[in-house]
Amino acid sequence: MTTDFNSFFQFAITVDNVIFGFDGQDLKVLLMKRGEIPYMDDWALPGHFVKQEEDLTSAAGRILEELTGLKSVYLEQVKTFGKASRHPMGRVMTVAYYSLININDFEIKPAFIAKKATWFKVSDVLKTPLAFDHKDILIACIDRLKVKVKTQPIGFELLPNKFTLTELKQLYESVLQHQLDKRNFRKKILSMKILIDLQESQEGVAHRPAKLYSFDSERYNRLIEDGLHFDISYPAMQA
Repeated sequence: MTTDFNSFFQFAITVDNVIFGFDGQDLKVLLMKRGEIPYMDDWALPGHFVKQEEDLTSAAGRILEELTGLKSVYLEQVKTFGKASRHPMGRVMTVAYYSLININDFEIKPAFIAKKATWFKVSDVLKTPLAFDHKDILIACIDRLKVKVKTQPIGFELLPNKFTLTELKQLYESVLQHQLDKRNFRKKILSMKILIDLQESQEGVAHRPAKLYSFDSERYNRLIEDGLHFDISYPAMQA
């Protein structure tokens, strides 16, 4: 008995990118308005088909740049979605990637099949329909982010170079989707000694200016080698 190879080379592969950003208040995700069928004019994650000669990671970077103008963005593979009915035009498997970026460091330039590309609050997107199974993809990436942000300092990639402890706390709350106790959070994050006190304060704010910090990545890497266990896993604040 021989294998009928033709029957196994009749479906396509796509990549979909979940790009998270933080504006100082809310966790956001980048969506595009589709300019081709199916789901014309619907909001979707930036994604498209992988070319025959491409590997997945190269395709993810190319597609993200073509659709949004974002380039040189680190993308981490999360999960493959292969439900047979997920694409109305045929059998299409998709590989999901996610990334964390500082919104202020990048300019969005929609092109190709993206009529528009806009940042949306994640909490709002979770309440609205998306094209294909992109809601499932987004949820899977949020779950991955929740796990990693507790045990690795990846959240700092969403912040400006200079930030306050309140901004850092708001970031963690927006990712974990619950409030944290202010005193405990400050005590724990400062005890890790991975923040640099810049001896500066906010300027041009109506309230009392807060101290500014930056993330000490070199010290963090040394501490990890010495056995530091990074852990920002808190239960929700009691009402």
